[in-house]
This record gives sequence, structure tokens and C-alpha cells, in this order.
Amino acid sequence: MASLVERMLIDGELVAAGSGRTFDNVNPATEEVLGAVPDADAADVERAIGAARRAFDTTDWSTNVELRRRCLVQLRDALRADVETLRSLVVAETGSPVMFTAGIQLEGPISFIDHYIGLLDGYEFERKLPTKDLMGMQVDRVIRREAAGVVAAITPWNYPFYLNLCKVTAALAAGCTVVLKPAPDTPWSALALGAIAAEHTDIPPGVLNVVTPSDNAVAGLLTSHPDVDAVTLTGSTATGRKVMAAAAGTIKRVTLELGGKSAAVLLDDADLQTLIPAMAGGVCVHAGQGCAALTRLLVPRARLDEAVALAAGAMEHVPWGDPTDPATIMGPVVNARQRDGILRYYESAARDGRIVVGGKPTDRFERGYFVEPTLITDIDPKATVAQEEIFGPALVVLPYDDDDDALRIADSTIFGLSSAVFSADLDRAMAMARRFRAGTVGVNGAAWFDVESPFGGYKQSGLGREWGTEGLEDFLEVKTIAYPAAG
Repeated sequence: MASLVERMLIDGELVAAGSGRTFDNVNPATEEVLGAVPDADAADVERAIGAARRAFDTTDWSTNVELRRRCLVQLRDALRADVETLRSLVVAETGSPVMFTAGIQLEGPISFIDHYIGLLDGYEFERKLPTKDLMGMQVDRVIRREAAGVVAAITPWNYPFYLNLCKVTAALAAGCTVVLKPAPDTPWSALALGAIAAEHTDIPPGVLNVVTPSDNAVAGLLTSHPDVDAVTLTGSTATGRKVMAAAAGTIKRVTLELGGKSAAVLLDDADLQTLIPAMAGGVCVHAGQGCAALTRLLVPRARLDEAVALAAGAMEHVPWGDPTDPATIMGPVVNARQRDGILRYYESAARDGRIVVGGKPTDRFERGYFVEPTLITDIDPKATVAQEEIFGPALVVLPYDDDDDALRIADSTIFGLSSAVFSADLDRAMAMARRFRAGTVGVNGAAWFDVESPFGGYKQSGLGREWGTEGLEDFLEVKTIAYPAAG
């Protein structure tokens, strides 16, 4: 494993930090130091940006579609060949239960590379408009989509391998060059990606760079540097605001996938007995560290007590603990800061409402950043824990009076990432789905998460989309060329 994660990738070379400094990568389940990580300084980041700029400006990467496709195939195959090493790495640094590495945490995103490989087989980077008389001349026009340039990809710690691949493969497929900066809590998922790309693909030097600064001020260079053309960030809404402000000085393209406070609305004809246990358990997956988790459960006021009892029964039996245990669905949160922040939300919930399950620091384990699955009710929809993203295993159950009231409560936060609605009447559920101010909506449990489905949010949940054709086009500029029509 060490050979995959001990060096950054800059200009085609696997290198230590120029200063020689390192920082520790810590296992959140045991608090043990996993290893040393190169601590990039400003000079390292400048070198990575310069390499990406040169690669974009002086090679044919941006125009050679067949090269890009071949390199993505090589990357996919190399990742698959090293999947067991990567599995251990991901579980160790994220604390994610190992069961999820068969899906979104590892094997899923490796297979998702096929989406962009497939798009490159037939995507129309240039199309011709019909001949037209414009200002007394017969003209033809070509609409071109061209790579945006140098992309800074900034990723968080909750699903790091997935998000690294999501951003890097889209930008590379579009013909951009990339500087990837992972969260300091989960650097190995990015360093391994860089090492595998360097050793097993024909990606030219400078096209993909991976830097691991521990200092946010150093990382901030990526959002303001004049040689960076676009920034793609997944993170909190607060971080998104800072990135957007920093990028404004040079009018960079910005793609932001930010926070959420997603609501699941169970209409008065929904089957609570079946639905609520699954939803209560679902909010605990990976300790609730997911931006699109359905963390608010809206139920008819007359059925509030029934709903709370069902949710409590499910949350009391969630298997949580050691992430290497195949039966575990909830491991630790990523670090002590995150754990302490969640506990402060639990304290707020106890003041403003009623905690039915959990809500306390846990002494279940001697080490590790664990928190309890927590169920909250009897709380105002405008209370802090019903409005802000906790990013922990907490479910807030809220009553509503009618369909319009449910919609009002669901849309009452600054977020608009995801929503869900359940009803025995599909037409009724679809009517509500069309009214949500959210980027994704699940109806009666149908999944929207797929490489062909664009993902992103409304309001302060972000800008732009990932996956789908839209995920490619977020890294493409549009150019119109007009010329005199022949004869």
C-alpha cells in the first residue's frame, strides 16, 4: 500500500513535498496513525498549476479524443486490478463500513468511468447549424464545445474515492487538465489515484496532478490563481461560498456540490410500517455523512406518534461499530472536530425538542470518533437541527397538516439538494415531486443515483451538475464560428 500513497503527482512525477514536511493520516475508528502524507506548500501547488497549464496549452490532450478515451480505459482497468488494496485503504482512512466499498465507496465509481468512455465514443463536440441569411449574407455556423482549461478539483472526506473519480474523469474526458486537492482527512484515496494513473496510463505529464496540502490557505491558491480556469468543489455550503468568492476575482467557471437538508414526505396514504424502519436505518449509513441523506421525515400530524415509535425501533437496532465488520452499516465520523460538532447539535436538539433515541456521547468504544444514532422530534421546523446540515446519524421527525404544508416545510431550508415523496397514488406523488425545489427527487423509493442522471442542487446546495451528459458539459466552453456559405 505504501508505494501508492507516499508521493504526490506533479508534472508526471511522483514526488514528496518540496519542503519535505508531512502530516499524519489518522484512522477514525482507532485513532491510530496510518502513515505520513506529503504536506504540500504554496510552491508545490504552484508547480502543479504550472504543469497543468503547460499540458493544456502545449499538448494535444484537449483535442485528441481517442487519446483521452484510451487513457480512461487504462485507468479503469488499473483501478480494477488494484481494487483489494484500494478497499483496505478506503476503509482505513474514511471509517466507512467495508460493505459500502462494493458500491459507492469504491467499486461503483470505478465502473462509472465507463460512462465517460461511452460518451467519448459519440459525443458531438462540433455541430453545424442550418445555412441562414444574416445581415444580407448567406452564412454557415459551427457550434463547438471545447475544454474549459485547467481545472482545480477539490474533494471532501465522506466519499473521497468516488468524488475524486467523479470530478477527475469528467474533466479529463472533456479535455481539461486537472489539479486534484483532496481533504487532509482522506488524502490516500487521491494519492493512490495519482500513482496508478502515473504508472499504468498514457496520461501525459501535467494533465493530472495530485497535491495534498494540510493548510487551507495553501489550498486556496487553487481557487484564485489566474492560471486556473475552472473550480469544481464538493463540500459544505459555507466552503462553497468562500470558493465562489475567491473565484470571482478571475471569473472562473465554478461547479459546486454543497450541503443538503433533504426531506422525505410520507403522504397520508403511505405505508409507514414498511417505509419508516428503512428510512431510519438509512440515515445512519456511513454515520450520516452524506449530503443527500433524507434527514427530515415529514409525516401526517395524526400519525406522528406512530412514526416516531417505528423510527425509534429501527434506530435502536442499527448495527454500528467496527467498519471492518461486514455486518456494520455505521462506523465512526471522520475526526474529533466532526464528532464534537455533531454532539453540539444533539445538545441543541435536547434544548429545542425531544430526543427519543441516542443524543449522547458514547462510551461504547475506548477509541474512535463514534456518535450515537439519534432520533429527534417535537421540534419546530425552523429550529437549528431542522434547518442546518448536521452531517451525522440524526433523523428529525416533523408533522404536517396537509400536502401544501408538507411541501412548505420540505422547502423551508436554504438547501435544495434532494427530496423524496411516498404515496399509494403515483399521480399524487408525482405532482408533489414536480413542485419540490430540489435537484433530485425520489418517488416511492425509486433511485435517482446513476451515472446517466445529472446530480446537483437548487438554492444553496450548489451550481452545475455531475454525471449525465451535463457532467461532461460543465467542463466545456461553447464557441460559435460563422463563415460564408459555399456557393
